[in-house]
Amino acid sequence: MGLFGILLGLSLLVWLAYRGWSVLLLAPAAALLAAAFAQEPLLAHWTQTFMGSAARFIAQFFPLFLLGALFGKLMEDSGCVSSIARWMTGALGTQRAMLAVVLAGAAVTYGGVSLFVAFFVLAPMAQALFREAGIPRRLMPAAIALGTTTFTMSAMPGTPSIQNAIPMPFFATTPFAAPGLGLVATAVMLGFGLWWLARQEARARAAGEGFGDATPAPVQAAADDPLVRERATVAREFDPAEIRRSAATQEGPPVLLAALPLLVVVGVNLMMTALILPRLDAGFLAEPRWGGTSLSAVAGVWSVATALAAAILVLLALNGRRLPSVRASMDAGANAAVLPVFAVASLVGFGAVVAALPAFAGVRDWVLGIGGGPLVSLAVATNVLAALTGSASGGLTIALQALGPTYMELAAATGLDPGLMHRVAVIGAGTLDSLPHNGAVVTLLAVCGTTHKQSYLDIVVVCIVGALLALGVVIGLGSLVGSF
Repeated sequence: MGLFGILLGLSLLVWLAYRGWSVLLLAPAAALLAAAFAQEPLLAHWTQTFMGSAARFIAQFFPLFLLGALFGKLMEDSGCVSSIARWMTGALGTQRAMLAVVLAGAAVTYGGVSLFVAFFVLAPMAQALFREAGIPRRLMPAAIALGTTTFTMSAMPGTPSIQNAIPMPFFATTPFAAPGLGLVATAVMLGFGLWWLARQEARARAAGEGFGDATPAPVQAAADDPLVRERATVAREFDPAEIRRSAATQEGPPVLLAALPLLVVVGVNLMMTALILPRLDAGFLAEPRWGGTSLSAVAGVWSVATALAAAILVLLALNGRRLPSVRASMDAGANAAVLPVFAVASLVGFGAVVAALPAFAGVRDWVLGIGGGPLVSLAVATNVLAALTGSASGGLTIALQALGPTYMELAAATGLDPGLMHRVAVIGAGTLDSLPHNGAVVTLLAVCGTTHKQSYLDIVVVCIVGALLALGVVIGLGSLVGSF
């Protein structure tokens, strides 16, 4: 009965979340349902297991949610994202419209701009570029997704995405874990995705298919859609409802001033990881007043948080005068972090209750017994949980909370590099999270004005198939030559 309760609770969570119910209600209800079937104490699981795990997630990662959302909102309202996108599309032109959209999305998201901010800024520009180039509108979502939701989220070394930060406390790694393998995965995802998009563009031209319906991208309607909001806040770290809560400037800065904050994110992140934190005397962290932790457990979060904070200060110094209202932009950015972090924390709380039930021992043994070694079983675990929850960050955290210590023991026993496990876990979480119910997919289709029927197949190929190919290459290389 215990296993049936877990499956029933998970099924209800997935089904009702897809129908637009709030995860803040569904996650504790599903967790208590699973606990009831296991005849476990309900109130204790709610207040101690569920809330304790959710609170720890918020304590660990809310600084990244807050600073990431704030940075993204300031980059949007100051016109920096628009300037970078316009420069990229102007430099490459309509002859390379597909490549321009992909690289513009990659540049801003690798530099720390929130995924949803990129969606809402890039969609109107992609529409204008695709219409001029005669590329079908239905390919817009896949082009934007390739640049914003694949390699810059999970593979590129040092990416400030929340997904890349989550394994760091579990594996004592840094944002630059397994950098060589990350670059290999990036090349696979980008190369395969561009090949597919070029193939689809050529087939459309051969069939005489043009851009199609020239109706403007419904960006405002998507931002105000409550169903989009409920799904989106579980998927990423920005609440779409805050997109229009502050005004954006009508004239962005020159591209160099626009791009400098992104370079600050990458540069400071690297300096903190490689130069500053390794030389820091952080023995005081072992004291009870600091939670009895260690530098290796917090260094990754500290590096990304410092990088984002430095970039925000640079942005305000260079482009703050362009903001119609600094206070309104900062308030909207801060507010945009709250619902997503609580939504993901609720999923993490659900996972903690499930992991504490006696029946979960069988699930854990099954996962660890998957053939192919610990890297394959880790990839399967993060893939499946990200797919079921519709959230890469939620699925990844649930998997690592339940299995992270076991994998660290396996790594110590077999000589497996934790950095390799970090990269496999993150890439794995970023594959099947792009199923139809995923909030990022729903939001992207909404802002582009297309449907699942028109555009989802191409999203599957560039986001799921490409990521699975890259994951296979990383596991293969990592098994043969180790981490690099």
